[in-house]
Amino acid sequence: MREHIAQDEPTGEQASAGHGTIDRLIEAVDNLLEGDFTVRVPPISNQRLERLAASLRSLGAALARRQQELATLTRITTRINAGLLLDEIMDGVFTDFRDVIPFDRLGFALLEDEGRVLRARWARTVLPTVHLPRGFSAPMVGSSLQDIIATGQPRVINDLHEYLRLKPESASTQLVVSEGIRSSLTCPLIANGVPVGFLFFSSASPGTYRNEHVALYRQIAEQLSVIVEKGHLVSELSDQQARTDEQNIELRRLSELKNSLLGMAAHDLRNPVAIIQMMTGILRNPTLNRPPEERQRMLDDIHRQTEHMLALLNDLLDLSVIESGTVSVAPESVDLPVVLQEAQARHQMLASPKRIRIALQAPREGSLHADPLRLRQVLDNLMSNAVKFSPVGSTVTVSAERRGTDWRIAVRDAGPGLTEEDRAKLFQQFSKLSARPTGGETSTGLGLAIAKQVVAAQGGTIHVDSTPGDGATFWFTMRASEVVRC
Repeated sequence: MREHIAQDEPTGEQASAGHGTIDRLIEAVDNLLEGDFTVRVPPISNQRLERLAASLRSLGAALARRQQELATLTRITTRINAGLLLDEIMDGVFTDFRDVIPFDRLGFALLEDEGRVLRARWARTVLPTVHLPRGFSAPMVGSSLQDIIATGQPRVINDLHEYLRLKPESASTQLVVSEGIRSSLTCPLIANGVPVGFLFFSSASPGTYRNEHVALYRQIAEQLSVIVEKGHLVSELSDQQARTDEQNIELRRLSELKNSLLGMAAHDLRNPVAIIQMMTGILRNPTLNRPPEERQRMLDDIHRQTEHMLALLNDLLDLSVIESGTVSVAPESVDLPVVLQEAQARHQMLASPKRIRIALQAPREGSLHADPLRLRQVLDNLMSNAVKFSPVGSTVTVSAERRGTDWRIAVRDAGPGLTEEDRAKLFQQFSKLSARPTGGETSTGLGLAIAKQVVAAQGGTIHVDSTPGDGATFWFTMRASEVVRC
């Protein structure tokens, strides 16, 4: 017995070596505690001490990996936190998180309506298509996502085909599967105890996600949730500021428009009113005996001045209605040849003093779906402009052509044409062109702007084709009646 015991007991030299090994192991533990994860212990002949040394080496390697992971996560969250707007932050998550969590698609959704609705807010993928778009929403009540929010635990689904077989009613799963996604890691975003939304890490490969990915996310879940919530609030404030800026710009534009209207009305009405006042004063003075032909000229001039003022007031009223967004149209089936013939007859009388002929190239039949009064307004504007800017003895051509489902109505003049600068100002309020009416006619600069709005209100478009020195062709489109009936 004594011999057996003596064999198991270390000799003095062995005991001394064992104490030295233990000292090295204790030193390695102290190094681990101080952050040095390299265990520098040479191979040990004692099996139990060697197993202890091997365990310390494994622990050191694991702590080194964890330290590297934490450093990576800290670096990522620091970079992400540098972003202000939500889209900037999410772009940072997409770029940097692929170093620690694998994914081919990253989606972000916000809880709305006090947590009752989940709405897709952002998505980015390396796959060809996105079928689950921004704005897609689904109720939270009865969804599996409620449990994720309740527990705060991420969920791993490594076979989305099988999940969809079990839950075919899941519209969002159907959409991401159609994109090519096969596994997902759904992570709740809970900032300061308040659910914010979800991050959806998705992979095109099945079986991608493991417990280590869940653990990695949980290490920065709270910090990332606060960052994303911050970005969401900043983005909302930025959007509100942008909307406020747009409203302020519109208010300034309307204020400038009001001032322009008042200034133009005061300027353009002053002279006609002064002329009318002077001539009526002459006609009313019984002591000023004027021959009949002079009296008639005065009455004709008074009539022209009142016509000009009425046209100006009508334009101002029309523009005011259009600018307020209350322009209304009552479209019906309009006989196109009849409308064009009436417009030709009406403007031929106005064009006769300048010996301008209005030529009509009208179809024998055809109908428009249009408001007849508004249609006449557009035709009158284009035809009167053509007469104004055409030289004496020239021809103005009015034509209509069927193109697909629309009618294209055109008015061509023989005027000086339009420069590039003039073309840029067309259809704008109060636009004054370089060309001048050939008969001294007046213009408010509002007619084309009104015509454009009237045509647009009836679903059409209006344009001009012109080159300097070769006249101009103004044309607009409106839908054919039979197309609307169909």
